[in-house]
Amino acid sequence: MPFINTEIPDLKVFEPNLWQDERGYFFEAYNVHTFQQAGIAATFVQDNQARSTYGVLRGLHYQIAPFAQAKLVRVVEGEVLDIAVDIREGSPTFGKWYSIRLSAANKRQLFVPRGFAHGYVVLSETAEFFYKCDNFYSKAHEGGIRWDDPTLNIDWEIVADRIKLSEKDRALPLFGMHSM
Repeated sequence: MPFINTEIPDLKVFEPNLWQDERGYFFEAYNVHTFQQAGIAATFVQDNQARSTYGVLRGLHYQIAPFAQAKLVRVVEGEVLDIAVDIREGSPTFGKWYSIRLSAANKRQLFVPRGFAHGYVVLSETAEFFYKCDNFYSKAHEGGIRWDDPTLNIDWEIVADRIKLSEKDRALPLFGMHSM
């Protein structure tokens, strides 16, 4: 099975099987049957893609019910440090975060279930970030947590003065202030 379980239940790393020869490579980035066999029953309805430069940090974002979203995230160019934070009330891993380097070279993907805040920072000169969502975006249902929240104490693997944020992300509340 091409899935690796993380220490946070339901958060899974997908490492696709890669066929490679002198012509290049091929892999299945998504197959509903493969994901269902791993216990992932998400029906994806929206694809998003973002291009960013070194130091751009997007997040930590989430959507609340009824527009909560599961995401399947990957990098098609460059490299990012991807972060998922468990914000599921009552979860034994509530407030825990997981980080993984996703890159065009390693072709890894991260399945981020509903109930997680998500963000990433670009580690390469540029990066193209692609993700599938199992629910539609709703501005009225968006939430977020500040990237530098002292309670979470996330190691973004980049010095703070090199981080580039949007005004919206700069104004996100601290972890204890979010609501699902």
